[in-house]
Amino acid sequence: MLKIAEEIVHIMHYDYAGCLDKKGWDTPEVFLGKVKQNPNLSSKEFLELVNDYLLDFKDKHIYMIVDGEQVEKPKNRGFSVRRYEDKLYITKVDSDDRLVPGMRLISAGGMSIPELREKHHRLLTENHAERENWAPILLQYEEGIVEDLEGNQQHIDFQLFEKKPFVPEYSLTQLEEGPVLLTMTDFANPDAIAKLVEENKDLLETAEQWIIDVRVNNGGSDASYFPLLPYLVPEEGLEFGDSDETMIFNCTEASCDRVVQDLDNELANVEDERFQQVLQMFRSEWTQNRGKGFVEFDFGDAVEDTYVKGLKNPKEIIVLTDNTCGSAGDSFVEHVKKSSKVTVIGRATLGLNDYANLASASWDGYTLMYPTSRLSRIDKGEGMTGVGITPHIHIPWTPEHISGDPDLEQALAMLKCAVEY
Repeated sequence: MLKIAEEIVHIMHYDYAGCLDKKGWDTPEVFLGKVKQNPNLSSKEFLELVNDYLLDFKDKHIYMIVDGEQVEKPKNRGFSVRRYEDKLYITKVDSDDRLVPGMRLISAGGMSIPELREKHHRLLTENHAERENWAPILLQYEEGIVEDLEGNQQHIDFQLFEKKPFVPEYSLTQLEEGPVLLTMTDFANPDAIAKLVEENKDLLETAEQWIIDVRVNNGGSDASYFPLLPYLVPEEGLEFGDSDETMIFNCTEASCDRVVQDLDNELANVEDERFQQVLQMFRSEWTQNRGKGFVEFDFGDAVEDTYVKGLKNPKEIIVLTDNTCGSAGDSFVEHVKKSSKVTVIGRATLGLNDYANLASASWDGYTLMYPTSRLSRIDKGEGMTGVGITPHIHIPWTPEHISGDPDLEQALAMLKCAVEY
């Protein structure tokens, strides 16, 4: 574990895309000291130490995952919460059947929610309650006070459950009200998305109104949503390139070796030709620039024109967003927000892409994911970290979102008005 910890520090100081921007932010001596002082750490305790160290870099695109049989699997409390005012509202129940959505946690470990907010400010770095992630905090407490739907309070001992595997959704339905509803919970499967578009081509090209739900989107690759872009821009087309924006890659030898291996694995498992071309371009650039440090990739003639010609339909599109949309989800929202056809409503996205294009470093059961690229907007103070991609229309999160869907209701109302107008 000490060897792994030392390698993690080295990666963060040399291979991470933010290593120069954030030099001196971390305290590696404290991190390594804790590992040295505890030679009998459990995998869970080690993971907690690593995650605590990684907080120093204030980058949610850095994370450690565990996948080995000998490593204890991550646990959760069996429910999800979101803060509204001074209570944590239970928004979803995965495993703890003692609870139902709409119940409120009013304390944990004998402390009120405002007291917990103050104590764990390092974890809760966001600028708004609706962006806070309370899951790692609840894991630190064994009991709390819950308030049911009638306002009755009771003490509860929290339980631990293994995280259920994420099941992606790429779906398309025509709502009774008329619009087509597209839901994409990630952009990690280009073949599935391309198939969805191809199989529903007639409906997509005739429907005049769309709603695209990416409120939950775990990212993946920008190339996965390319088949959708012609539908999302006006007929005259739209330029998606930004001459003022550059992306620089930290091409260390170690990162190159890791990324090329990951790209080869992806190439062996994807059929979509466009996506394969993108992967091959990145592989070529990484190989050519191995060991050169920070480099701007030059894709030359291999990159298609960034001007995208649009289709007649749909005429109006509403994109639903939330802070559980990140990475390639951030990119999607940022891209389509430029189109005159599109109105983005909901909450700002997670905002992960200041530092992106993740590499993976693995050790017996542990994998560290870290960004290898940085955007030039950081130098102008225009980064998205902690801010996200903001919607055209902000719909504050309230407990009404638990029992209903105010976002979808507003989208339908807006589209109905557009038809009547």
